[in-house]
Amino acid sequence: MKVIITAKGETIESEADLHFGRAKYFLLVDTETGECTAHDNKQNLNAAQGAGIQSAETVIRLGAEAVITGNVGPKAFRVLSGSEIPVFLVPAESTVSQAVELMKAAQLPRADGATKEGHWV
Repeated sequence: MKVIITAKGETIESEADLHFGRAKYFLLVDTETGECTAHDNKQNLNAAQGAGIQSAETVIRLGAEAVITGNVGPKAFRVLSGSEIPVFLVPAESTVSQAVELMKAAQLPRADGATKEGHWV
C-alpha cells in the first residue's frame, strides 16, 4: 500500500509532522517494499489559505492510498474522503518508520472527521 506520512524531514527516520496541510514534507512510503520518496510541501507551508485542500490534492496526485498525520482540517478531510483516502492518526513524537510499523500492525486510529478547525500553525 502506498501511504503518505507527514514529516518534518526527508527520510523515513524523520519525525512525523502533526500538521497535514502545512507539513514540511510528505513521505510516500510503499508499506510492502519499504521504498520511500520525499515530496517538499513548502508551497503550502506559509500559504495564507487553502493549504489543506492543496495538500490533499498533492496526496491524490501522488497516488497515495492512505494518509498518516497528527491532525487534519475539515476541508482537507473532505477532499481526502471524497477520494476514498482514509486518514490515520499518528502519536506525537513518532518517526515515519514507527508510523508505518503501527499502521502495518493495525494500531493507528482512523479519523472519522476533521481533528482541527480550519487552519492552524
